[in-house]
Amino acid sequence: MAHPSDILKKYWGYDQFRPLQEDIIQAIINGKDTLALLPTGGGKSICFQVPALMKPGICLVVTPLIALMKDQVANLKKRNIPAVAIYAGMFYQDVERLLEEARRGKYKFLYVSPERLQSNRFLEYCDGMPVNLLAIDEAHCISQWGYDFRPAYLEIATIRNHFPGVPVLALTASATPEVQRDICDKLLMRHPSIFTKSFTRANLSYSVIEEDNKPEKLVHILQRVQGSAIVYCRNRKRTREIADMLEQEGIAATYYHAGLTGEERTVRQELWISNRIRVMACTNAFGMGIDKPDVRVVIHYEATDGLEAYYQEAGRAGRDEKKAYAVMLYQQQELSEMQKALRLQFPEIPEIRDVYQALVNYLQVPVGSAEGIYYDFDINDFVRKFNLNITIAYSSLRILEQEGILQLSESVFMPSRVEFVISKRTLYDFTDMQPAFEPVTQTLLRTYEGIFDTPVPVYEKQLARLLRQSETQVVHWLQQLHQRGIIKYNQRKEEPQLCFSQERVSAQHLRIDADRIRERMQAYKIRLDAMIDYVRNRDICRTQMLVRYFGEKNAAPCGTCDICIEKRKRPLDGKTGGTVAEQLVAQLDKQPADWLAVRNSLPDIEEDVLLEVMQFLILEEKAGRDADGKVYLK
Repeated sequence: MAHPSDILKKYWGYDQFRPLQEDIIQAIINGKDTLALLPTGGGKSICFQVPALMKPGICLVVTPLIALMKDQVANLKKRNIPAVAIYAGMFYQDVERLLEEARRGKYKFLYVSPERLQSNRFLEYCDGMPVNLLAIDEAHCISQWGYDFRPAYLEIATIRNHFPGVPVLALTASATPEVQRDICDKLLMRHPSIFTKSFTRANLSYSVIEEDNKPEKLVHILQRVQGSAIVYCRNRKRTREIADMLEQEGIAATYYHAGLTGEERTVRQELWISNRIRVMACTNAFGMGIDKPDVRVVIHYEATDGLEAYYQEAGRAGRDEKKAYAVMLYQQQELSEMQKALRLQFPEIPEIRDVYQALVNYLQVPVGSAEGIYYDFDINDFVRKFNLNITIAYSSLRILEQEGILQLSESVFMPSRVEFVISKRTLYDFTDMQPAFEPVTQTLLRTYEGIFDTPVPVYEKQLARLLRQSETQVVHWLQQLHQRGIIKYNQRKEEPQLCFSQERVSAQHLRIDADRIRERMQAYKIRLDAMIDYVRNRDICRTQMLVRYFGEKNAAPCGTCDICIEKRKRPLDGKTGGTVAEQLVAQLDKQPADWLAVRNSLPDIEEDVLLEVMQFLILEEKAGRDADGKVYLK
């Protein structure tokens, strides 16, 4: 068997692994169920891709993010590694073909959405599929105590029966100790190996600023901190307002949210990644799977409702390990509004039933139908037509999703479909009379087998390339053929989609577990309270607060957050500082030490004084911090 470093060098060109990667890989090679907590940008995908390439067979990767799936498959193909993804919206025939090819060993990686695992057809293909590793990305989604619980993840454990003896690797960037235990339990892990990289980011400075004039403060920050930036906003409208405002101030900016078309999102993302646009104003739809190392500042324009998401989003700054900043702007009113909105986030059962009834009326879904069918769904149009509170409506839909009644997706890519609805003789007569349409009809017939018998997926870009025309012209021709009754043309969809996971029932027969909703509400309240404590904190180092939330007790004060900087402004007696410095140097001369070890070894020194002297040594480049936050002498 090849050595992991040989695989890393061959396919990725790297000479060495990042911290913990090789340990995780070795645990998998040894057949151990494994949980890996690697902060954003920690190289999670390498941890399953390398061991899977070392073994015969295929790695089954479960991830909820279609965009991330496609991105990873594309990256693997660039390295000549055969990979494929199956996700919502694909044609039944294509799914069958890809699963059969996977079973025959054509691919090394098969990416699937968690919802796909519930399909009986998928489970049939699992029998005989040579799976060598089951990798679960965004594993916190399996825990109802996590911030992004998805019921489809609970089905993952059942698939283990099809692959006895195959190890499971669960990956996440942020999980509290309770969520970590829940992940291991729900995935039926046997004596799991658990690897946790320190949540400390030594190069990242955290600040929280109460600010009445946010636009002015935002511009001020971006003028002081040069380089690529992300500004996170809580709603889509705000992203556009901020991008427009920054452009007027002479700062190159664009905006991004799930309401844009796939093409618009791709173009804007590329402009930002290539540094032709400096600032991306966005919702939390932006950032997953984007590994841009040189982001210098991430600004949250409003307070968020949880430390898990905040830590991940802030952590997109400074992945090149150079100095970077994470800044949150807030107003006291926002915190009060988040606390008041708690009840709206968890509506009463009658309210949920009312939203469900309005939904089936809106989509015109009869009782006993709709299972597995995707509907275009614009929630703004929905709440407007039925005069609903948008927070209650959205929260009700999320609860219905968590109860396994429906699935709500920001977007599901469904390619265009074309079917000829006339005979071949009639088509011949039509093109004889309208020769301008002959190139496109002949190309359709040559390119897409079975197009006279059933609707088949067609790709306008492919047709444009074959016809040497613009995509706009091809779409125009297809629309004309549709209007003339020659073909049936269903144009591609990238709008938000809603799918019923079970047959539509009457609202009074909905099965909703009220106790489970109350438990989730309590878990949400705990997360919200932790976030509000973080925002209002004026005494404890920001890094210490963050990493303690994730169960890391021994982190040193960072010395660079707003709290630590404020404490450093206090003048220190020179004689005292010199004495403390001598003691600290003597202690560090033995070996690098974390904050707890330093503090325990010098218990008679005041904590603030010890921190200030430590920071002085670092600023004078007599000491430094490693990737795990330990202090060492230079």
